[in-house]
Amino acid sequence: MTLQRFSVLILITFLISCNNKKEQELTERENILLEREKKFADKEAEYELLLKMKDSIQLTHKIKDSIPEIKVWPDTLNTKWNSKMICRESNCSTYVIGDQRSEVWDFVSDSTGMYTNVLNNNQIKRVFRGQYLVNKIVLDSVRESSAKNNIKIEVVLDDIKKNVIKGTQTIIGQDNCTAKFSVELTPSKK
Repeated sequence: MTLQRFSVLILITFLISCNNKKEQELTERENILLEREKKFADKEAEYELLLKMKDSIQLTHKIKDSIPEIKVWPDTLNTKWNSKMICRESNCSTYVIGDQRSEVWDFVSDSTGMYTNVLNNNQIKRVFRGQYLVNKIVLDSVRESSAKNNIKIEVVLDDIKKNVIKGTQTIIGQDNCTAKFSVELTPSKK
């Protein structure tokens, strides 16, 4: 029976040593796998950082592309202009053919657009939104709503020379009546 016990003891020892060896191999494999996972996680974090940088660069380009270019009037208009307007045709009761008006026009621009301020006695009477096209200036006022007036004014200045600008101003008044004025602008001496 001793031999039998001895055999069993050897067998148990052998099995335990095999299990220890396998356990040791498994531990080594787990350590290698953990090291690989750590390297992979580092590479994934680096990849995510690169993606964020790429998105940031693309967003910066989109913002630059979406910022509208500020349009300005040509330098030749950077002075105040005296206007002389004469009514040429009218079916409005408030405007009579031959009526004359004199105002000062100032072409200004800022980040919101191009404008022309119309001054009377050094006070702004009206503001036009403006566009400078190839051979003409187009001005448009927003409809003025007040107890007295409900008018819309459009101006086309299509004869542009160094010291004189000419065109037509059309006023659409209450009840859709229309008055047309010839416009002549000359640089102010002030």
